Amino acid sequence: MELSLNKRKKQKIENSSTGNSEVFASCSFSSLGLHTTLCDQLKERLGFEGPTLVQAQAIPVILSGRHVLVNAATGTGKTVAYLAPVIHQLQKCDPRIQRSDGTFALVLVPTHELCMQVYEILQKLLHRFHWIVPGYIMGGESRNKEKARLRKGISILVATPGRLLDHLKNTSSFSYTNLRWIIFDEADRILELGYGKEIEDILNILGSKQQKSVGKDNTTSQISEVQRQNVLLSATLNEKVNHLAEISLDNPVMVGLDKKIELQLTRQDVKPMEFNGSDTLEKDGKPLSSSTEEYKLPTQLLQRYIKVPCGSRLVVLLAILKHLFEKESSQKVVVFFSTCDAVDFHYSLVSGFQWLSHLQSDTDVKQLFLKCNTFRLHGNMNHEDRRTTFHAFKTEKSALLLSTDVAARGLDFPKVRCIVQYDPPGEATEYVHRVGRTARIGEKGDSLLFLQPVETDYLHGLEKHGVTLTEYPLQKLLDSFPLFGIRYHPKSFVSVDTHPWVVSLQKALESFTSSELKMKKMAQNAFCSWVRAYTAHRGELKGIFMVKKLHLGHVARSFALKEQPSLVNRSLQKQTKKRMRDQKQKNVSKKRKVAKR
Repeated sequence: MELSLNKRKKQKIENSSTGNSEVFASCSFSSLGLHTTLCDQLKERLGFEGPTLVQAQAIPVILSGRHVLVNAATGTGKTVAYLAPVIHQLQKCDPRIQRSDGTFALVLVPTHELCMQVYEILQKLLHRFHWIVPGYIMGGESRNKEKARLRKGISILVATPGRLLDHLKNTSSFSYTNLRWIIFDEADRILELGYGKEIEDILNILGSKQQKSVGKDNTTSQISEVQRQNVLLSATLNEKVNHLAEISLDNPVMVGLDKKIELQLTRQDVKPMEFNGSDTLEKDGKPLSSSTEEYKLPTQLLQRYIKVPCGSRLVVLLAILKHLFEKESSQKVVVFFSTCDAVDFHYSLVSGFQWLSHLQSDTDVKQLFLKCNTFRLHGNMNHEDRRTTFHAFKTEKSALLLSTDVAARGLDFPKVRCIVQYDPPGEATEYVHRVGRTARIGEKGDSLLFLQPVETDYLHGLEKHGVTLTEYPLQKLLDSFPLFGIRYHPKSFVSVDTHPWVVSLQKALESFTSSELKMKKMAQNAFCSWVRAYTAHRGELKGIFMVKKLHLGHVARSFALKEQPSLVNRSLQKQTKKRMRDQKQKNVSKKRKVAKR
């Protein structure tokens, strides 16, 4: 009989030099205590022949009813680790739960995309448990439609914090008296996005203990007699996560915090966390913090960096993308940028830029430089566009996604082969989440970090956490591209900036940008927002990403701009002054209205 996809993956990893000891467990889902029908769904719908190590360790603990803190590498199956035991407990309730019983489990996530992803996984796992109803609420959706769904009843609800708090305060038909589980997925990202106050308000409204509730037939539901169970999942630990754990978890069990994961886990084997007086999680007297721990990254992930002069960044990015898609046509690549404006500019550039590299005659027709399906994703897009992009990129066999960090957390895009960090992340911990979009569940993956020569000290920060990158052979790549059908001898070219292929492509890009007013405007906006983002680095990174060391003329070239940066800056200053004048006028108008009252 032909091996299933997941089984072939496991066998492939076992035969490789990396091994699968960091990915898969040797036990089965049924041996962890899950219902046989649920085990079948995990295999048939999600392709899991057996649990990953994180799942093998977390599922028995969550089934035991203890509060849990899960800290594990991204791409190790944490979503299934908390959904499977919740579904197992709900399906065995006698009598069966009903929609009218309201919400039993609440999953809090940081972004729209992760909300949709968790909801889709729920739908697959609940295919044979039709009486357990999944649902979601999030910003951008119709509140009235959400109210209608909540009124009918949602058994397992996936939500973003802001919209959940809104419904808790304003939707009287939202029934959560039977709530048993509160799960914080990607807790560090939830807090980084500024939802700390909302989370505290949510916890205050929901309370920490399960309340006894009475059903329509005046009988107390079996599940309502059980104490509330909270689960917190985070790929990195910091002070904010520590504080959230302190206020939401009661004598919790830690999962995945040890470098070596023991599979034979029982309630007696695990030690509860302890809190010191400064709200810091401790184990064996040592504080748990991402500033001291090694980052957990898959061993099959090939991590490299590329040292590029600022003025040649755009050309080199396009060269690498062209090389990736021509080398292997069926693959996915994600490129991360620091700003929404940069995503929009590069998306328009990639979608429209044509160049004739093999010049034969004046009648030759130009073709798209990158022949691949291209998508964009960032927080300023409307909800429907974000949803469409999310689903389209997931289903495509070969595609390029240009994104901000909105796609860096928790999202599982199948078959992403390479992650390109065109703009280094503002925090070193974000590096972990970005590269975590590839090399998932034992698959191979590549990551490439762009750095300017003055920024290479950034690598030392990663080395402190056990992350070592090797240098990408840029010169070899550039030499592989023929110019006008003729291969040249590059030994005489000292720098990347003077490479004939780089010079030729840079001129073509600048000509394309300047010839279209819309493209030029997008390039200027992207330039200005990039400089602002560059100045916003904090802490130790301020000493690495220094605006004083930037040549703004070279920065302009990296956005295919011919103009001197001063002209762009002047335009930015005009816009800023206009916004300030408009804001002052609004404030004056408000004061006048208040005075009239």
